Amino acid sequence: MSQIATKKKTNPRRLDVEHQDRKPNWLKVRAPGGDNYTRLKKTLRELDLHTVCEEARCPNVAECWGAGTATVMVLGHMCTRGCRFCAVTTGNPKGIVDPREPENVARALAQVGLKYVVLTMVDRDDLLDGGAAHVGKTVRLLHELQPDLLVETLVGDFGGRKRDILAMVDAAPDVYAHNIEVPRRLTPFIRDQRCDYDLSLNTLRLAKERAPERFVKSSIMVGMGETDEEVLETMRDLRSAGVDIVTLGQYLRPTEKHASVARFVSPEQFETYRSAGEEMGFQFVASGALVRSSYHAAEGFVAARLRGGRSAIPEREVPSGALPSGFSEAPPLERLISADSLIRS
Repeated sequence: MSQIATKKKTNPRRLDVEHQDRKPNWLKVRAPGGDNYTRLKKTLRELDLHTVCEEARCPNVAECWGAGTATVMVLGHMCTRGCRFCAVTTGNPKGIVDPREPENVARALAQVGLKYVVLTMVDRDDLLDGGAAHVGKTVRLLHELQPDLLVETLVGDFGGRKRDILAMVDAAPDVYAHNIEVPRRLTPFIRDQRCDYDLSLNTLRLAKERAPERFVKSSIMVGMGETDEEVLETMRDLRSAGVDIVTLGQYLRPTEKHASVARFVSPEQFETYRSAGEEMGFQFVASGALVRSSYHAAEGFVAARLRGGRSAIPEREVPSGALPSGFSEAPPLERLISADSLIRS
């Protein structure tokens, strides 16, 4: 059995780990292909829709597309945050928003024939609402144009602003997802400095309190220097925040400029995470080297539980009482506001 080549990692502030250079056999996948993959790729290009599946070179792209699932990014391709694991371009979009995008995306997706779509977004700290109204409008239009399409939103923390988080929840996505990404100890070193472990937990908690009948989902990357106990602690924290679905997958380094891989977690350990998550009470746990935050196995579970539509999920009023710690008050968002008024000076 061949040895995995290693190179000593020197960063005493964070970890004392060995950087893993060579992927093990269980991380090797075939190139995407097949009739469904080719058809969907052609349709997406014709409609000028760009998926995270392709841009992130997700190893499950053919499998997910074949199952009728895709992840579409809105609000542009420049993120105002710079996490050390993410290949999305970091910069200042300077308030640029295409006000036509929600309708264009909704109309385009209605033609694709998907069963389940994940709407994700870059962080937009340059917008006063973080882009919540824009994504929320896209969700509403998707529901209007294709009522049987299940919609998941994978969104940021919106700076902990209650108004914007609730505006996003009130758009009625079938699944509200926000990723915790890494355990508490690694958060300051791996995620952007504007991200916060407890803020992410509070974001998820507030989403669940707002609409307890809907699914709330989060994701953890492993192989970045965490211990197995830290992974389990993060899972317990997510469950305490009301998270229903958790996915765990192997971190893979996008480029030499990104955080290194500290270890390749074995399939056996992923199975241990899965079993532990089920014992904690998660409704569904997807745990495996190639699992990503948007993964058709978890989405298949959601589709089965909802039995084909949003009608099984009634609207709910905001629970009364104090806000979870870490949130700022803001006046109610009474209507969708124009893009021009959202630019942060």
